[in-house]
Amino acid sequence: MERAAVEYREKGNEDVKNSIWKEYRKNKFLLCLILPGVIWYLIFYYAPLYGIQIAFKDYKIMDGILGSNWVGLKHFIRMFTASDFLDIIKNTLIISFYHIIFGFPAPIILALLFNEVRLQTFKRIAQSISYVPHFFSWVILGGIMATLLSPTTGVVNEIIKMIGFDPIYFLGDKQFFRFTLVMSGIWKEIGWGTIIYLAALSSIDSHLYEAAVVDGANRWKQTLHITIPSIMPVIAIMFILRIGNLMDAGFDQVLNLYNAAVYEVGDIIDTYVYRVGVTQMQYSFTTAVGLFKNVVGFAMILMANYSIKKSGQEGLF
Repeated sequence: MERAAVEYREKGNEDVKNSIWKEYRKNKFLLCLILPGVIWYLIFYYAPLYGIQIAFKDYKIMDGILGSNWVGLKHFIRMFTASDFLDIIKNTLIISFYHIIFGFPAPIILALLFNEVRLQTFKRIAQSISYVPHFFSWVILGGIMATLLSPTTGVVNEIIKMIGFDPIYFLGDKQFFRFTLVMSGIWKEIGWGTIIYLAALSSIDSHLYEAAVVDGANRWKQTLHITIPSIMPVIAIMFILRIGNLMDAGFDQVLNLYNAAVYEVGDIIDTYVYRVGVTQMQYSFTTAVGLFKNVVGFAMILMANYSIKKSGQEGLF
């Protein structure tokens, strides 16, 4: 009996394998369409993993990766004992938490507002306007922000002075710099972030709203009891991905907006790696810092995914 059961299972597994390969052969031309994406990922995401070993060596350009001396955890020990590194981690986490607390709900709220607009022409125009900042680099937006927030000629400070307050140096005052980062980040990405949520909203069964109207639910109750629960799986997945980027506080944004006056509150891991690794050519040390950041990000994804699944939502895996 046992032998027969084993043979039956093996035959079943073989049938499954044959079925899978049959599907691959049947859709071989469709599968070819994903080859450019696969090749791109292999070249730019997986091939560079070979360079991770630099973090464990005293890397010298002339000696190459293989010729450089192996030093083990030397650079990681230096990283955790550096006097300024803990402050940099603190800045990164604070700015990232601000982005999550204020930036993550922003596109959800905007998508819900767009969903309530009944005039389609106005809705399309408003959506298009909200998307525009996403397509500009932070090099351009940094210049725009510097002009708008200038304490002497900026439009924002002119309004502040008109209502009787002193001008504020948003990009040079430690008290306001993080606030400026978060608000400018929301302004740039809020429209683009609504795309996924609007797609999720469009898939909600309209019969649910019709039944809610019959039961006497107003628009607020429909949003609270139908709309938000229906897009909650999408929100959960996007939240997991955002938590995975907890150690990324926005390199391009910070690099183009900060200055020496706000290093104390604005210097993050990515700008630190750029400044030390590129300008001072300490490649091994900054590779160790980058590896630490990525390991923490991966751990955060696992934790967030576990928490989301425990709460009853569907996770990434």
